[in-house]
Amino acid sequence: MSAHTAPAGVGEDDQGAVVARADEALAARHAEVADRLAGLIAAAELDTAGTPRLLPHDLFPDDDPDTVRRVWERALVVGVRAGQLMQAPRFYRDKLWRLQGELAQAGFAAMGRSVRGPLSAAERWPELHAVDDEEARGH
Repeated sequence: MSAHTAPAGVGEDDQGAVVARADEALAARHAEVADRLAGLIAAAELDTAGTPRLLPHDLFPDDDPDTVRRVWERALVVGVRAGQLMQAPRFYRDKLWRLQGELAQAGFAAMGRSVRGPLSAAERWPELHAVDDEEARGH
């Protein structure tokens, strides 16, 4: 079903109601997940700071708030992605090889070499087959 097509059995007049219900349900789901992610970020922040008394240092009060926000947002995206890659490098073997090659080709030789560590871990795992991937996803 495309965004412009009503589901089977639903007239065009009812399509707006269907979209509105889906919009509300999905927005509620997103908010619920955002709350969980916020809790995980709070726990991770404390876990990496080591003690609640050090948390005010994470505000970086002497730095420009807009710069701190932009760095925080970028670091969060990079950190989450690094966690995914670290947790299961064998599932990202091809991506790691591609990224390593792109870094090296673009002249980022030291960064390209640094990707060899995760690639080494990924190479220790046997080649994945379709059934392996399904088992890993719980199918």
